[in-house]
Amino acid sequence: MPTSTGPVPLAGRARRVLQDDPQPTFFTSAIDGAPRWTIGVLTAVQAAALSLLTLAVPAVAVFVATSSDPANTDVAWTRAVVVAANLWLLAHGVPAALGGAVVSVVPLGLTLLAVFTCYASARRSGHATRSGAVASIGGYALLTGLVALVVGAGVTGTLRAVLGGLVVGGIGIGAGLLRRPEAPPWARVVAPLRDRLPTPVVLGLRGGLLVVVALLAVAALLTTLWVLAGHATVVDVARRLSLDAVGGVVLALAELAFVPNLVVWALAWIAGPGFAVGAGTRFAPAEVVAGPMPALPLLGALPGAHGGLVLVAPLLLVGVGVLAGLAVRRWLQPVRARDVAVAVGVLAVTAGVLVGLLVAAAGGAAGPGRMAHVGAHPLWVGLLVAAGCGLGAAGATVPFDPAVRDALRARRARRRDGGPHVASDRPVADGPVAP
Repeated sequence: MPTSTGPVPLAGRARRVLQDDPQPTFFTSAIDGAPRWTIGVLTAVQAAALSLLTLAVPAVAVFVATSSDPANTDVAWTRAVVVAANLWLLAHGVPAALGGAVVSVVPLGLTLLAVFTCYASARRSGHATRSGAVASIGGYALLTGLVALVVGAGVTGTLRAVLGGLVVGGIGIGAGLLRRPEAPPWARVVAPLRDRLPTPVVLGLRGGLLVVVALLAVAALLTTLWVLAGHATVVDVARRLSLDAVGGVVLALAELAFVPNLVVWALAWIAGPGFAVGAGTRFAPAEVVAGPMPALPLLGALPGAHGGLVLVAPLLLVGVGVLAGLAVRRWLQPVRARDVAVAVGVLAVTAGVLVGLLVAAAGGAAGPGRMAHVGAHPLWVGLLVAAGCGLGAAGATVPFDPAVRDALRARRARRRDGGPHVASDRPVADGPVAP
């Protein structure tokens, strides 16, 4: 068959290029040949800029809308940018001085916004390599510390900013890089750590994460019920404020930033200790002690005094623990009596620690005077969550687990026959075990 030796047509060259390089080339540029750490740094800059501008642009818009007010004559527009930067740092765990008062309550809604911008930036522009991930997360943390230095947060504030940037960037950028086309599967990423840990420990960690997710879902449902029950109070407080359009939008956005905090407080309410909104107040299933609070519509959704079935709300912890225990028991194959105890213990500790950290982030100081105490006690809530969920998981696995029953039966038989008081750690098959 004769072959052509002349120049290849343009369409043929394009088709050959696409066959040799199936990756899309429309958005490529000279930066694609740069080192991976450079792309990682640019990804971090993009992520930080997106979340910071999301706060700075509305702040400047509010300044422009209120610039005609005589009270704002001596206020420069840069002040709005500084306030936005302080709110951005507050979302990363750095206390802010707003209006002469120290605010340390982390607006978890803004934290979720920062996590999302990190995720979106990494998924769009990052590169899923080890150097790219380290450069992105480390660059984001350094940028957070740089912003803290610029606004004058001090040495302690800068260190907290770097730590918060590592946490936020690690979660958001890490999740975004895992969604990249070239990213390895999650199982391969965690394989080096998973292979070095005993299987019961790994399954206990998975069970603890499952407990936290389930408790947050229950708390979110409870928060929705609180808002529906207090709808009339919320509307009444909003009407009494007599806000204009700009003030209403600003207040609505500010309250949305603290809705996740209310969800975490609802989790503390379920656990039993409850939470406080100001010194001397307490909102718990067994007791409601209210007091003077700021005129914020969101606070109209706080629970009131109830009785009856509300008093058994902490039993929800046991129920969630039962479901998690059944899941762990299903994952744990083959099983040994000791493995069941280790998995349940790790599950309880993981759930308690994670919930305690969430409660600590959702509480703190929200203003001067009485408002210096807002939120729940992280240690008590974490301990009660660990105890309740651990009890439920143990009740769902230990009494009904064949390996545990066989081990106990073998121990009783050895004790009856005068043998050594030692239980075997070998996997025990279903069925009777000979003494």
